[in-house]
Amino acid sequence: MIKMWSRLACALALAAGATAAHSQAWPTKTVRIIVPFAAGSFTETAARAIGAELSTQTGQAFIIETRGGAGSTLGTDAVAKAAPDGHTLLFTDNSFAVSSALYAKLPYDPEKDIIKVSTAAEAPAVIMVRQDLAPKTLKELVELARKQPKGLTFGSGGQGSSAHLAVELFFSSVDAELTHVPYKGVAAAILDLIAGRIDVGLSSVGSAAQHIKGGRVRGLAVAGKERHPLLPEVPTFAEAGYPDYNMIYWFGFMAPGGTPPAIIAQLQQGIAKAVEQPKVRDAFAGAGVRAVASQPAEFTRRVEDEARTWKRVISRAGIKTE
Repeated sequence: MIKMWSRLACALALAAGATAAHSQAWPTKTVRIIVPFAAGSFTETAARAIGAELSTQTGQAFIIETRGGAGSTLGTDAVAKAAPDGHTLLFTDNSFAVSSALYAKLPYDPEKDIIKVSTAAEAPAVIMVRQDLAPKTLKELVELARKQPKGLTFGSGGQGSSAHLAVELFFSSVDAELTHVPYKGVAAAILDLIAGRIDVGLSSVGSAAQHIKGGRVRGLAVAGKERHPLLPEVPTFAEAGYPDYNMIYWFGFMAPGGTPPAIIAQLQQGIAKAVEQPKVRDAFAGAGVRAVASQPAEFTRRVEDEARTWKRVISRAGIKTE
């Protein structure tokens, strides 16, 4: 009798384990990856490349849905309110941390309603000036900006954009102040920099490299520990004399709050494997981007630390949303 009950208990335990494992199976249907920006961005391109690899890994379709607007908060809110089952994901960038710092009220809680799963890519920023501006080095630019408070102009992809805050962060750290000129997208800002209508710009290496190499603008410093392979002639901020400044654009996956840890772990492992695939790495390298995965806790700290930094910049510069 004891042996019979023992066998029955074991059978029940195995059945319970099988049920639990089945309940955590992922994915069981098509997965939506929401990109909270307009179509055509690098973020969308990266999401498609990684989604294709995740589809190969799992046998399920991963579809990309671009949902731009309100500084990336519309798409983010859609994910925050989605079922926490791993079948709706967010692929976003620094805009998530910027929004957390910039908007007094959001339709979601950026800490509780969104789980940070893993980064997928990083892109260093490069600061540049119009070709006929006198400074040839970053130190010379800083000196000129100090002599002419608000006399120099800089462009960004919009009021409160990551580039706007990144430039404010740098020049406030060196006791200099420029006048901000917001544009509808970084591409428009770079075009006006090329045309000489503004003095200074900052963007990812991928967006700026062709213009710097073509002599249309002058690159003064690039973020990161080492010079970038697309711009080997441009010194790092550390080499230029500013070792504490390191603006890196990141791209990463997030999920609705309440998504089971087992699914988060599976997803993180899948992303880490996907970004190591040659197709993904080659696509990223061509855009000046480095493939890099991280653990959820590490990604969470990064986002929260960055949001705190942007809050200080926003407060000091008096930046308000449009």
